[in-house]
Amino acid sequence: NRAEWNALKFFGRNATYLSTGEAGELLDIYHLKKFAFVEWSRIGKLSAETGAVDAYLDTLAQVFDFERLRGFRVLVDCTNGTSSIILRRMNARFGTEFMLINERLEGRQFAHDPATTWKAVELQLAPLVPHVRADAGFLFDIDSDRVAFATETGEAVNEEMVLVLLADAALEDGPGNLVITNVSTTALLEEVAAKHGGKVVRVPVGRQAAIDALNVYRPEQVAVAGEGTGAVMLPQFRFVYDGIASMLRILTIMERRGVTLSELVGGYPKYSILKGKIPLESHRLPEMLNEIESRYPGGTAMRSDGLRIDWPDRWVHVRVSQTEPLVRVICEQRGEEPRELFGEVMNIVRSYTA
Repeated sequence: NRAEWNALKFFGRNATYLSTGEAGELLDIYHLKKFAFVEWSRIGKLSAETGAVDAYLDTLAQVFDFERLRGFRVLVDCTNGTSSIILRRMNARFGTEFMLINERLEGRQFAHDPATTWKAVELQLAPLVPHVRADAGFLFDIDSDRVAFATETGEAVNEEMVLVLLADAALEDGPGNLVITNVSTTALLEEVAAKHGGKVVRVPVGRQAAIDALNVYRPEQVAVAGEGTGAVMLPQFRFVYDGIASMLRILTIMERRGVTLSELVGGYPKYSILKGKIPLESHRLPEMLNEIESRYPGGTAMRSDGLRIDWPDRWVHVRVSQTEPLVRVICEQRGEEPRELFGEVMNIVRSYTA
């Protein structure tokens, strides 16, 4: 993230994100000051683990066949983040051909907005992919837990497709038949899951909600978990969002099926999604959601996280952002863009900002 949004990420003893309960316990310890205070001279020593990257690559090598991936020529936009450290080492160790741009590590100044969206991909990465004759282009966020991509033709692909591609392959391979995602992610997942006799489990937006859902099921029941932001957890690897593993998995799917990335993406039905955000004080949210729900009585309403209304071919989701004082509106439709529905809902939200 940019510096103003940086915070700490905490992991439990099993190397996964903290659940809601565990995070609550941690905050209780902090607020109740249930820890020792010492003078600065007694804090202890800081130790650095210099073998972390190689240990990570060792784990990747147990899951992915790098020999079969050497044939790919891949352009990567590192967004001045951590992926450059890993991919340079991966090239040297496994003979892969990842060509890196925006690879210099930065703390504040980035080459562009460090967001894994098709718009970010379209700005710089996508036009360069055919120019350098790459088989694919991938863009990572700063800490490399999310990824977006462009095809070999230079098309920037919607970030929602990362989870779709990985879910389809994971359901096909088994044994898990569940896809865990949030209520803001594409409905194409339901079509993909139905093809394999699987099921989509939808939870509120946020990493902790996904972890809480994972704790309900046995690991072998879950095919994949993730969000429409390009953040995906692969159970065969580990239950944390990992953009590097997601990229390698997509390349593996291409190699296994013998298709280009554009052919792979082109094999799915077209869904069009529109996303917007409007500043709004949270105390006005209940009244606004009630009005939106009353305007669309023909849909199926869900209130697990804001308001989501579903119809057979489209849906709209309105919720408060977890990080900023604004409301997010997401609307998706099978086929053409849902401009009319999206515009109507955005106008309702705007009417509450006056």
